[in-house]
Amino acid sequence: MKKTSTRLADGRELIYYDLRDDSVRGAADRRPLDRTVTTSEIRRDPLLGDSVAIASHRQGRTYHPPADECPLCPSEGDRLSEIPDSSYDVVVFENRFPSLAGDSGRCEVVCFTSDHNASFASLTEEQAGLVLEAWTDRTSELSHLPSVEQVFCFENRGAEIGVTLQHPHGQIYAYPFTTPRTALMLRSVASHKEMTGGENLFDAVLERELADERVVLEGEHWVAFVPYAAHWPYEVHLYPKRRVPDLLGLDEEARTEFPKVYLELLRRFDRIFGENEPPTPYIAAWHQAPFGALEEFDGVVREDFALHLELFTIRRTSGKLKFLAGSESGMNVFINDVPPERAAERLREVASS
Repeated sequence: MKKTSTRLADGRELIYYDLRDDSVRGAADRRPLDRTVTTSEIRRDPLLGDSVAIASHRQGRTYHPPADECPLCPSEGDRLSEIPDSSYDVVVFENRFPSLAGDSGRCEVVCFTSDHNASFASLTEEQAGLVLEAWTDRTSELSHLPSVEQVFCFENRGAEIGVTLQHPHGQIYAYPFTTPRTALMLRSVASHKEMTGGENLFDAVLERELADERVVLEGEHWVAFVPYAAHWPYEVHLYPKRRVPDLLGLDEEARTEFPKVYLELLRRFDRIFGENEPPTPYIAAWHQAPFGALEEFDGVVREDFALHLELFTIRRTSGKLKFLAGSESGMNVFINDVPPERAAERLREVASS
């Protein structure tokens, strides 16, 4: 992998990740851009104890542009985009309309390929491996920023999810706090560790899932399963078999196997509802241990956390979506229409031949 860092016309950082070591990236951003101005602010809810990002500048962000005006495609002739070069393998850049900025963190866009009509599932294993390297590198770099406590790599796919740019891409949020979802997990880990005299909750969950009927796909170094209490109609958790706190902890064997396992999962997701259905909308979310202090979680250290990826869709059946209505949105109590065992069975049925 070759990494080349440059700057866009408004000062934002852009980084090329290339498969070839002899790739040359010298194209300049020719757009007449003013410096980016953001209004991101973090406010804490005193009753719930969580944080909300107020980012009014995002109202003006790019919204469903036509394909020939896609800002994530390479620049070509007089059609100038966020990527100055005429081609790329993987590129990462600071979001022009970030939810988090400055002392409130940082947001980046990750373009998986220059092919506008591709998807992550259509990438080769070599291309998917390069995306993993980019995620890992950005996790490392962002973790050293003084304002960052947790790094979250994710992909939103599909208009039903709320995606406004159809080019295959994901995002990275670098939060200035430990997110509520992670804090809940860490509290559960701390409680289980105390009750059992030191047993790791992630290890216990993984051991139980490996012995159950909800395993979807298993390799030498990774295992994917539908969790016992799945929140979403089709939800898969992907774990490395050796517990590590973040992407940086993966060994070479796990990195090598990941593209094959993950691409198979994504391709199965596109077949859940039948070959003639549109691509399945999904969210793919990496859960990593915070880089900040963990004193509030009694007895827990970073190494107690288990890196894992959650992949889920809001489509519950052909032509129907799972909406977060009163119970989910008002009380955070999920109601799942698809039994996890049936979801796992279906995901095994649509395995690649």
